[in-house]
Order: sequence, then structure tokens, then C-alpha cells
Amino acid sequence: MSDSTTATLRAAAPYLASWVDQQGAFRRAVGVQVAIRSGDDVVLDHVWGLADATTGEPLRADHLFRIASHSKSFTATAVMRLVEAGRLRLDDTLGALVPDLAGSALAGRTVRELLGHQAGVIRDGEHADFWQLDGPFPDRAELLAEVGRAGEVYGPNEHFKYSNIGYGLLGLVVEAVTGEPYADHLRTAVLDPLGMADTGAEYDPARADRYAAGHTALLDAADARERIEHVDTRALAAATGFFSTARDMTTFGAAHFHGDETLLSDAGKRLLHRQESVVTVHGKEVGRYGIGLDLRTIGDREVVGHSGGYPGHITRTYIDPAKKLVVSVLTNAIDGPADALAVGLIQLIDLALNPPADPAPLPADARPLAAYTGRFGALWGVTDIAELGGRLLMLHPAAPDPTAAYDELTVAGRDLLRTARQPGFGSAGEDVVIERADDGSIAAVRNGMTSWPIDEFRRRRTGMTRRRDAGAPVPSSLG
Repeated sequence: MSDSTTATLRAAAPYLASWVDQQGAFRRAVGVQVAIRSGDDVVLDHVWGLADATTGEPLRADHLFRIASHSKSFTATAVMRLVEAGRLRLDDTLGALVPDLAGSALAGRTVRELLGHQAGVIRDGEHADFWQLDGPFPDRAELLAEVGRAGEVYGPNEHFKYSNIGYGLLGLVVEAVTGEPYADHLRTAVLDPLGMADTGAEYDPARADRYAAGHTALLDAADARERIEHVDTRALAAATGFFSTARDMTTFGAAHFHGDETLLSDAGKRLLHRQESVVTVHGKEVGRYGIGLDLRTIGDREVVGHSGGYPGHITRTYIDPAKKLVVSVLTNAIDGPADALAVGLIQLIDLALNPPADPAPLPADARPLAAYTGRFGALWGVTDIAELGGRLLMLHPAAPDPTAAYDELTVAGRDLLRTARQPGFGSAGEDVVIERADDGSIAAVRNGMTSWPIDEFRRRRTGMTRRRDAGAPVPSSLG
């Protein structure tokens, strides 16, 4: 990642934070913790909302989140370190490594098949209500009993079948090879080399006051959220036990950049990032998976990463290993919009990094670009004028895809902006007129319809929506 790219993203960070705030509020999330890393630098470490909706405790950047299936990426990284150290082979079988499983139906499954969810292992077991806190997660004995009783669903490499039980078995493999408890080995082999002091493989009661509370989803518009307490994941820690912060997750993501061999060689990382499975259901591709990481194309970026779903927490991290970008978004409700926010941030980042090749020259009387920016409301929604990558853009910050409908703006006069001359259903090719208050701040923005700064629009809205006879004077509240 070049210095200029990092500088561009630092300059864009205030707007990216503002967009997260708008998304969090619009989607009625509880809390959002987000971090963005460009190369060696964290360019955004931001929070919005609450750590606990029942007490009103504000969320902080050092609050800990349960990151659930991100645990699989840590497990896969630890396994690959053992492979590169010559202590384990990807084609070693489960039965050979874990003697308790030597006589089971899964004894012949390989480490690689387990890592890539191609071993045909049952997802969570026949009785998986521990996911909704109706009983504890399985311990080692219960895991082994479940595998012996109902572990096999498909044959090896018959189908991609996502399996938490399979990753629980990989936790047993790590313990068998190293002679250490899983959590201890992950600390010494993965977390400590990266300085990830705010990350661990299982719930830590000594830090109970630092955890963001989990929350239920909203079932309908009248529903109220309830707090969900943290629990141990026991024998499934290798699949779903981890906790972390968004900032720490960008540190882990950076260890997967090409050229960073703190944990793994580039060859080892390429193997983890290589596509193992294309998951197709009802004739439609629904995902791609490598080894402990999922794969996705966002715009022109090929990214790897993982999501996480723990009772009360939804999380997502995306890593661009080639362009050295990490975006991590952690939310603390079962309906938290972590993936949508992470994707939207990458889309906005790419807008900032890819300005038009031939920008229009600024007129002599132009103001600094920042003087045209802000968030504005009208009866039909919220509009942003934002400076990203040295350009002005008109965006709709409540839209799920911030790049689906935006306007490139050029400064045509001191308080006159021009939209791009292109096809469109909106006001393409029309001018945007900026009206100023006496102190020079923006009082209104007119692009056909008028929008006002959000607080001013809220003040005006009631008067605007009261029915009036045609030709009647506008109420004084509308100015």
C-alpha cells in the first residue's frame, strides 16, 4: 500500500466514520466498532452506539466483541504454521492424529478436508440449541460422543458442508500435535507474535467489564431488544470461541498481506487463500471458500476474510492481501449489519482511490472543497456531499450500496456545483446551488428540490407535511 493511498484514506476517514454513524442509526443497530488498516497504518478506529442497550453504556474502541467464526481463520493459520514447521501434514488423517477417533466414520478425513469444510461433518450436532443458550456448548467428551454417534453427513469431498463440529475436531488436532491446550497454543503461536493483547480464544471472565453486551434481534417494529450474556464455547472454541476488537482484527488481517511473513510464508498464505469450494445452491452461487477463509469479489478487489455469528454479536472482516487493506466491522446484536457496512466501506474507499482521470479545473473564485460538504435532509431522505480522494460526490448514506447511485460534482462557481452530464433517473446534468447563512455555513442545498442541514430539516418537517390548500401561503416555519 503506497504512502499516497494511505494519505488518501486518512483524509477520507472522517466521512467514512460519518457514513458508519448514519448507517448504524438508520438500521437501528445497537453498537458498531470499525477499524480500517492501510498497509502498516490504522487509518480509522471508530465506534458508534452502545455497548449495552439496557444500561446505556456507550461503546468504546477497546470494548471486546465475540467474533465467532473468525476463530476458524485463526485455527487455519495455526494449523498452517504447524505444517510449515514440519509438525503436521495437510493430508494427515483425523484418526491418526486423535486416537479417540481412530474407529469413527470420520477417521479417514484429512486435515485439509476439515479446514475447507469438505469432510462431510455434521454442522453443530443433532442437538444444537446451545446456539440459543438452551444448555452449554459441548465439552471434549460430548464432542467426541457426537462425532461417534452422528458425525458423518456426507462422504469426503462430496459437498461443501460448513461445520463447527469439524473445526472443533481441528482444535483437538492442534492439542494432539502440540501437547498444549488449544487456547494456550493459539496465544503463543499466533496472537503474541502479532502483539494482539485484546484477542483470545475463549471468553475471559477476568475482562468481563470490557465485553460489549450481546443483544437479541428485532423481530418486528414493535419489538425491544434483550441483553444476551456471554458463555464459554468449550470444545468449539476453535470454531467460534474468539474475542477481539476491530483494531486487533486489522492486525491479524495484515499478517495475511503478501510479503508479511510474521506468521506464514507467502506460499502458505496462498494456499489458505486459494479457492477450494464454490458453493452453489439451487443453481446460484452463494459463496466461495478457501482454507479457513471465505473469498469474495468486491468491485475490482479480490478479498479474503470471515464473518462471525455468536449469540448477540455479528462480525465481519475483509482482507485485500495484494493491495494491503483490511476492513473489520463488529456489531453487538443478532441482526447487526456488519457485512453490509464492511462492503459499503470498501466501496467508498474505492471511490476515494479512483477519481476521474481528468478532473475539471476549479474556477478562480472556488471555495475549498470541504466548504461544500455536509449531510442534508429533505422529505425524500438524506443526501451527503462528501469530499473523497480530492473530489466532490453527492451520495445517499442510507442506501445499502453507497455507490449504486451517486453523482460526481464539479465546482462551476463560488457556490454552484454541477452534476455529471450522463444518463439517469434523477437530476443528472442539473446544477446544485449552495445557499449560505450569514456566517458562511451552508443553509440549504438546491438540486431541483431543496435540502437543509439535518437539524434544520427536522425543524421544518412538521410544517412541510401539514396539508395546505393550493395557493395558500407557506407557514412561517418554512422560512
